[in-house]
Amino acid sequence: MSSAVATPSKWILFKLYRDPEAKEQLIIDHLSLVKYVAERVKDNLPPEVDKDDLVSYGIFGLIDAIEKFDHNRGIKFETYAIPRIRGAILDGLRAIDTAPRSMRQKAKQLGKAYAEVEKRLGRAATDEEVAKELNVDMETLNSMLAETSRLPLLSLDELAMQDGESSTTLGDRIEDKNSYDPIELIELTETRKALIDGIESLSKQERLVITLYYYEGLTLKETSEVLDLSESRISQIRTKAVLKLREKLLSFE
Repeated sequence: MSSAVATPSKWILFKLYRDPEAKEQLIIDHLSLVKYVAERVKDNLPPEVDKDDLVSYGIFGLIDAIEKFDHNRGIKFETYAIPRIRGAILDGLRAIDTAPRSMRQKAKQLGKAYAEVEKRLGRAATDEEVAKELNVDMETLNSMLAETSRLPLLSLDELAMQDGESSTTLGDRIEDKNSYDPIELIELTETRKALIDGIESLSKQERLVITLYYYEGLTLKETSEVLDLSESRISQIRTKAVLKLREKLLSFE
């Protein structure tokens, strides 16, 4: 990922004088950020989703970031903009989301089943134990996981959302912590702790997939190559991990 360097003079021209040409140049300079985020989001989605549509949604986030960015704060624009670009893309996807209700119900059912078994046993649940909890065979469980993995908005960012409607990500909330009052800061700290606890409760394989995919920025294909597993298996492991983390935060709230 790289973007053209926006010189301080461009920011000054836009922020102080609202120069439209400076704003246009700032947008052009950072279009590569939108393409980068769109590619990462596309990796989560069914093949029929058009990357160009994601870029179109993301540009709205880029423009919003340029409008609100304070270049005097001493943080990189990329750090500030990427969560907002991603949020705009997710908002655009929600507007056209056609995932059937039954698929979302299966996701909730799976998340609760993993949580119940792990709470009862005090350790990470195996697929066999969850299949027994759901009273289904392994073939059915694998089918449920495969179907759920196609949900377009299954991401760690959504774990930080209270109602699934806001485009604010956990990264947004951590980055902008100075704008929160003391009560909100306490809630943020507790949310982060719950997420960390949730990650620590995952199996070793699930933690590794989460780390490679979400924190190291690898794609599903790259993660599958590192771990020498099929891409579909990595997608399944990632899905289970996110469902568990989501359930952990829901129970925390």
